[in-house]
Amino acid sequence: MRNNVFVAPMAGVTDRPFRQLCKQLGAGYAVSEMAASNPKLWHSEKTARRTNHAGEMEPRAVQIAGADPAMLAECAKYNVDHGAQIIDINMGCPVKKVCNSWCGSALLQHESLVGHILDTVVRSVDVPVTLKFRTGWDRAHKNALAIARLAEQSGIAMLTLHGRTRADGYRGEAEYDTIAAVKASVSIPVVANGDITSPDKAKAVLDYTGADAIMVGRAAQGRPWIFREIEHFLRTGTYLPAPDVAEVVHLMDEHLQAHYAFYGEYLGVRTARKHIGWYVRELQGGEAFRQRMNLLEDCQLQLQAVREFFESQLAYGSRLQYSQTDIALAA
Repeated sequence: MRNNVFVAPMAGVTDRPFRQLCKQLGAGYAVSEMAASNPKLWHSEKTARRTNHAGEMEPRAVQIAGADPAMLAECAKYNVDHGAQIIDINMGCPVKKVCNSWCGSALLQHESLVGHILDTVVRSVDVPVTLKFRTGWDRAHKNALAIARLAEQSGIAMLTLHGRTRADGYRGEAEYDTIAAVKASVSIPVVANGDITSPDKAKAVLDYTGADAIMVGRAAQGRPWIFREIEHFLRTGTYLPAPDVAEVVHLMDEHLQAHYAFYGEYLGVRTARKHIGWYVRELQGGEAFRQRMNLLEDCQLQLQAVREFFESQLAYGSRLQYSQTDIALAA
């Protein structure tokens, strides 16, 4: 891994084109979207896309999810056979659809099953296996320390801990005391995750928790350059300026064309809308543009509209000008 600034796996977001862009813009490591462990789904179009690493900068990491140890082990082996260099086990997703299947963070209620899953998956492959999890099921049942010890005993190579419980979802603020406690209790690397929205916050979390790395999720949506901003600040203590508009036009071109090639015309133009919406939020005229852009159903028309929108931002300066609201949110 080139540095300690990582991209969080996010369903519907961290596809191969987005992961590659984040790595290009300074991320040291990125994990794929969550892949289901059910073998019936392995050859579906969605799963095939989620585990497609063709041409991707190494290391290639695939996140798997499920509740059956044997099935998860087979899924891990399948993905290693198809190019995965790291397997990440999801015990952090708080989404009801996932938890209702006793996957994701629902597993934290069953420590014996967690231990069985970790042991089985680690033994099944000859690549590093990592674990992403939450501080507990709810605030009355925080068991991250117990899970971390089980993981270390099982041979897990790295832990990523999100500073919320499953019951918290994404509400409120992430807490870092539990991450600090986990880091102090194990000898394997620990990655801090949750509400890391700026270079200052990244440094503060690293300093407070003693974590080995930080993982950025939602703050990277529409701002993939946040990785180089954080990496630069951690290395030099100085801030990079907002991106140059001309550079963003080029990056958007690259991202969207890779996105269309990955998904095809029909899906590509539709799934690109959320990314474009994130890119333009908090920019002058962004919301009105987003509403117009969502009506376009042709990739080339969408691409041209995005180019023209960002070129229009030159009227406000050579660099992107974010609103004060956005600056306050990122502080």
